[in-house]
Amino acid sequence: MWSFFARDPVKDFAYEILPDSQETSGIWTLHRGKRKTNGEPVSVFVYEVAQGTEQQTQLAKAAFKRMKTLRHPNILAYVDGLETDKSLYLVTEQVTPLAVHLKAQAEKGGAGELEVSWGLHQIVKALSFLVNDCHLLHNNFGVWAVFVDRAGEWKLGALDHVAPEQGDPSGVPLPPPKTVYPDMEKYDPPEMPNSSGEKWAGEVWRLGCLIWEVFNGPLPRASSLRSLGKIPKALVPHYCELVGANPRARPNPARFLQNCRATGGFLSNSFVESNLFLEEIQIKEPAEKQQFFQDLSDHLDSFPEDFCKHKVLPQLLTAFEFGNAGAVVLTPLFKVGKFLSAEEYQQKIIPVIVKMFSSTDRAMRIRLLQQMEQFIQYLNEAAVNSQIFPHVVHGFTDTNPAIREQTVKSMLLLAPKLNEANLNQELMRHFARLQARDEQGPIRCNTTVCLGKIASYLNAGTRQRVLISAFSRATKDPFPASRSAGVLGFAATHNYYSLTEIAARILPTLCAITVDPDKSVRDQAFKAIKSFLSKLETVSEDPTKLTELEKDVASCAQPAGASSSWAGWAVTGMSSLTSKLIRNAPGTEGGAAAEGSGPANTTSPTSATDGAPAPGRVIIFKETCMKCCLYLEYPYFGLKFILIFIKQDPGKVGQSSTSMAMKAQSSDWSSSGWDADDSWSNDKEGQGQSSGVRLASDKAELSKKKREERRKELEAKRAERKAAKGPLKLGARKLD
Repeated sequence: MWSFFARDPVKDFAYEILPDSQETSGIWTLHRGKRKTNGEPVSVFVYEVAQGTEQQTQLAKAAFKRMKTLRHPNILAYVDGLETDKSLYLVTEQVTPLAVHLKAQAEKGGAGELEVSWGLHQIVKALSFLVNDCHLLHNNFGVWAVFVDRAGEWKLGALDHVAPEQGDPSGVPLPPPKTVYPDMEKYDPPEMPNSSGEKWAGEVWRLGCLIWEVFNGPLPRASSLRSLGKIPKALVPHYCELVGANPRARPNPARFLQNCRATGGFLSNSFVESNLFLEEIQIKEPAEKQQFFQDLSDHLDSFPEDFCKHKVLPQLLTAFEFGNAGAVVLTPLFKVGKFLSAEEYQQKIIPVIVKMFSSTDRAMRIRLLQQMEQFIQYLNEAAVNSQIFPHVVHGFTDTNPAIREQTVKSMLLLAPKLNEANLNQELMRHFARLQARDEQGPIRCNTTVCLGKIASYLNAGTRQRVLISAFSRATKDPFPASRSAGVLGFAATHNYYSLTEIAARILPTLCAITVDPDKSVRDQAFKAIKSFLSKLETVSEDPTKLTELEKDVASCAQPAGASSSWAGWAVTGMSSLTSKLIRNAPGTEGGAAAEGSGPANTTSPTSATDGAPAPGRVIIFKETCMKCCLYLEYPYFGLKFILIFIKQDPGKVGQSSTSMAMKAQSSDWSSSGWDADDSWSNDKEGQGQSSGVRLASDKAELSKKKREERRKELEAKRAERKAAKGPLKLGARKLD
C-alpha cells in the first residue's frame, strides 16, 4: 500500500523522452519522445522547477493551463501532460521550432514560397482566432513561438504570456516577455504601451517582425525592418502596413489575411487553395471532390514533399476508403507514393492497391493496369498470386478491348512474381484463347509479343509445348504486325529450341513467310532464317558445340535476357483502332486514318500508276461499331465482315481460282487451331500450310478437282449398292 504513494509519477508516465536531441524553447526544453505503447512520435516540452525563477515557474504553469484549454487547428495541439513538484511535462504533436526548420531548409536550397505562404496563412489565422474570437493577446509572438509539424504546417505555440485583452481578472498579471528575455525588447512596437490604438496593434507589429525574419534571417535591430531584403513583392505593401508607425493604421489579422488572399496576393496560389479545400473536404460535394482530385495531380510536383506525404496522402486514402472517390485518386496517389520509403509504401499504399484490384469499376481497373510499373516492385509474390492475379485475369475476357490490351501488357510486370500454376497453366490458357480468337489484331499481336518476353520465366516443359505452336500460329495471322511478332518471337527465343525442332518445325514455318505480302514481315523472316541456319551450320561443322547451343533448352525459369528488348514496338492505341476508319496500305493494318463509319465506296490506291487497287485485292470492312478496315488478298468469310470484291484483271487467274485460294486459306486457319481450340499443342502444328496469301497453282487446282470427282463417283456407287439391296424389313436378318 505504501508503495503506491511512494511511486514516482514520471516512471509511470505514458511517454518516453528520447535523450539524443533537445532544443531550447524559451523557458522550456523541447525533447523528442514517443508513446510507450505504440511508439507514436511526439514532442515533450520539459520545465525544471529547480532551474527556473519564480516568474518563470509562474509562466510555465500558465502555459500548461492554456495548452489544455485552447484548441484550434493552427495552435500547437496538446496531447498529454504531467505536473510534479520538480518538473512540468507538456506532450504535443511532433514538431520542430520554426528557426530550426528554416535553417534545415536553407541547407537544402531554402524554403519555397509556396510553403511559406501556407505557413503564414496558418499563423495569421491562429493569431486572428486569439484576438477576434477569444479576445486574448499572445504577447510573445515571434519566430520562437512558431513550430512546424511533420507535414510542414506551422503551428502557434509559446502560450506562456497569453492574457485577456482587458487584463487578468484574477488580479495577478503575468510578467512581460522582456523581463524574462531581455533581448526581446527589439520586437516591441515603437509606441508607448498604453498609447491609444487597436488592441491588436502590438500583435501585428510582431507579425511584421516574423515575416522579416522568415525571409531575411534573425532581426539585428528594430530599424532593420525598414529594409525589405528578400520579402516578395506581392507581400511588400501588406508588410508595410504591419510595421507602420501609426498603430491605428495597422490592420486586424483577419483583414490582413483577406488582403493577402486577393487576386495576385502572396497567399493566392494553388498550394493555399488546395490546403483550404482539404481542410473542408468532408463538407464538399462529390462533384467538387472529383474535380479537385483530377486537378491535384498537376500541382503535386510543385508541392513540398513532407506536405504530400503527411497531409495529401491521408486525405487520398480516406477519400478512396470512405468517400467513393474512385479512379480519380489513383494518379495523385502514385505521385505521392514516390516520396515514400519501401516500408511506408507497404504499410500505407499496398493494402489500398490490393483492394482496388477487386473493384468492378472499369476506369479504376484500367488505370491500375496502366500505372502498374509504379508499384509492382512493392508487391510481394504471395499478394500477387492470391489477391491480385485472380482479379486481373478477368480482364482477358472483358468486352472492352482497351482493358484486354492493358491486361496483356501488365503480364510483363506480373510474370516474374507468378507461381507455377498461375504462370504455366492459367496464363497460358488465356494467352492461347486471345491469340486464337480475339477480334482485335493489336491484342493478338501484343499477346505474341508478351509471350516472347516472358518465355524465360516459363518452365522447360511449358516452353517446349507452347512456344513453337504459338509463334507458328502468329505467322498465319491476317494482321501483319502479328505475323512479324511471330517471326521475332522465334528469333528472340532461339536458345530454347533444339536443333531438331529448328530443322523440322521452325524453318519450314519461316520459309512459308518469305512470300508474305508485307515486305517488313518478309525481311524479318529472312533474318530469322539466316540466324537459325547459322546455328545448324555451326553444329554441322563442329558437332561438339551441340551441347553448348542447346544448354538453355531444358533450363529452369530465369530473368529475361535477349527477349527484354526484341519487340518494344508492341502495337498500342486501342482507342485509335476503335474510333477511326483506318485506310491501310496493302498488306498492313495500320495507316492513315479517315473518318467514317461503315462500308465506303472508295479504295486506297495500291497501284503506282492511276491509284486503282491492284488486281485481285479484296477490301474488307468490319462492322460499323468498330470502324475498322483491313487489307487482305484472300480472307476467309467471317460473320462480322463485309466483303467487297473488285473486278479481277482478265489477264490474271480467274474468279474460280480466287475462291479456291480463299477456301484454302480458311482451311489453314482452322487446321492450325485458330478458331477451334484454346490451347497450344504440338500435334496440331504442321497441319496448315503457308499462310502467305498467293494464287493457287494450276496443278493444285487440278488435283483438287480430281479429288472432288473421285468423291462424287464413290458416293454414286454407294447409292447404287444401297438401292440394289432394298430397304431392310423390321426383324429381317441381313445376309452376306
